[in-house]
Amino acid sequence: VQLQASGGGLVQAGASLRLSCAASGRTFSSYAMGWFRQAPGKEREFVAAISWNVVRTYYADSVKGRFTISRDGPKNTVYLQMNSLKPEDTAVYYCAAYSGPSQRMAVGVMDYWGKGTLVTVSS
Repeated sequence: VQLQASGGGLVQAGASLRLSCAASGRTFSSYAMGWFRQAPGKEREFVAAISWNVVRTYYADSVKGRFTISRDGPKNTVYLQMNSLKPEDTAVYYCAAYSGPSQRMAVGVMDYWGKGTLVTVSS
């Protein structure tokens, strides 16, 4: 079972990036999927979540209105569209899968984690 995040990079403030998380080894169609991030010297934090049936999405207040999470079931892939990026968005971004309800998603309950992808936003 593997989750592989990609799409990170170095961008200027105000730019956009789209992160992808491809799942392999099993299907995650029944899992809620989420994105988390960890900035240097800080704890990992929740960014966004999407329910298994795509009905519900949740966002951290810090990214609400700028980031959009989506998923493509047949491709077993989750996306994070990030617009209007700010220097404080700089972090390693991780995707993760959770077998419980998406509204309870948190760092400590995730079932699977992917390796992160680095996003750096310069001012």
